[in-house]
Amino acid sequence: MIQQPDVRPSLIAGTWYNRDPGLLAREIDAYLDEAVPYKPEGQVIGLVAPHAGIRFSGRTAGRAFAAVRGQSREVVAVLSPYHHPHMAPLLTTAHTAYWTPLGEVPVDLDLLNRLDETLRAGGMPGLVRLPRDEEHSLEIELPFLQRALEPGFRLLPVMVRTRASAPMRALGLALADVLPEGSLLVASTDLSHYYPQPVAERLDREMLRRIEQFAPLNVLAAEEAGAGFACGVGAVAAVLWAAREMGANAVQTVHYSTSGDQSGDFGAVVGYGACVIYQRAAVA
Repeated sequence: MIQQPDVRPSLIAGTWYNRDPGLLAREIDAYLDEAVPYKPEGQVIGLVAPHAGIRFSGRTAGRAFAAVRGQSREVVAVLSPYHHPHMAPLLTTAHTAYWTPLGEVPVDLDLLNRLDETLRAGGMPGLVRLPRDEEHSLEIELPFLQRALEPGFRLLPVMVRTRASAPMRALGLALADVLPEGSLLVASTDLSHYYPQPVAERLDREMLRRIEQFAPLNVLAAEEAGAGFACGVGAVAAVLWAAREMGANAVQTVHYSTSGDQSGDFGAVVGYGACVIYQRAAVA
């Protein structure tokens, strides 16, 4: 007997994004088509993308994923915050696949096990596996990956509950150690929350500047200093550490927007940024 995969159901299809597969595919394709793809002179190793409802942040997310459109990747590691209470600093799914209206995305269980073992061997907390988690910020990236990449990639999902530098650096180094060559990293984060547009723009500009500096410690320090905010700052820092170990040496912000750009309400906005992390070719 063939055992059926244990699939994590979507809890946000029909609310955060369209449940109809045809409409969803056309909506995401429109965002990808609208983007002028950023084509760095070198390999794209990671992306930073927002995770609000697609009607709010889809235009910015499309700018990030357009940088890898049409590519084939064996594994995609998506790191996101975990917005719900939990004692564990690092979490992942207990399922063998994620479901979206565009189909199932298989989880690479072997890599998850290796990542867990690598973290524990280094004295860090391992991955706690959650059944039927309610986290939106990881799932929202999957339809973009399903439309941008060639079919067949496997998912390495990690949800982060800490902003401490030691576990985030350890996570980044462990990811770089276990991921096969050519893997893609995705950090899921929104930026500042519920400030007036001019304040949000100032805070978000500083956070994006620190990300572009490829400075994970400075990224983590931004919120403590009141200089910038990102709900997925731990995921961003871990992806920067991993990407550096995997050969990346440059980050470029390719789009910025706020919820006010879509809603017309600029009194209390959420910021969205898209960044491409890549290996800049050496100059002869």
